[in-house]
Amino acid sequence: MLAIAAIAFGMSADAFAAALGKGAALARGRTIEALRTGAIFGMVEMATTVIGWAIGFAASTFVASVDHWIAFGLMGLLGLRMIHASLARHPAAPRRQRHSFADLAATAVGTSIDALIVGVTLAMLNADILTTALAIGAATFAMVTIGIILGRIAGARLGSWAEAAGGVVLIGIGATILIEHLGLLSSA
Repeated sequence: MLAIAAIAFGMSADAFAAALGKGAALARGRTIEALRTGAIFGMVEMATTVIGWAIGFAASTFVASVDHWIAFGLMGLLGLRMIHASLARHPAAPRRQRHSFADLAATAVGTSIDALIVGVTLAMLNADILTTALAIGAATFAMVTIGIILGRIAGARLGSWAEAAGGVVLIGIGATILIEHLGLLSSA
């Protein structure tokens, strides 16, 4: 159970970082929006773990060869989009009341590529996918909900800079994934 908890919270770290940026873009720190965002991210993270597990039986070599490029591309595009939105918004312009489902789902998919790979690995280990996927979904739900609330607090204090910082973090996560998979970053 300790290993499952560690995997679950490890998988939710990048979603938490993205949630900070998403929260910074909101006008008010409504709890219902934080819960909604947490639910979307949690469900996507859980689903991609199960999808990865299913793919693990069929095409693990192919997924392993392109996962880092997919993650880098999605995270980079989402990060650039967040930075652009923060810079394009006039300081006096009203902030969003909530994010669109499509925007949240795209960000959730971008942050869940690692869960896909974990799912592939779980298939190779014949691990209990149901327990692990549920734990990953629950941890992501909790971390993203907290991230939205904290991001909203930071956004109120730091304005559009907090949203831009969230975009930079997403780009950094994508670049780190790419660098690690290409072997350019040693894990010393």
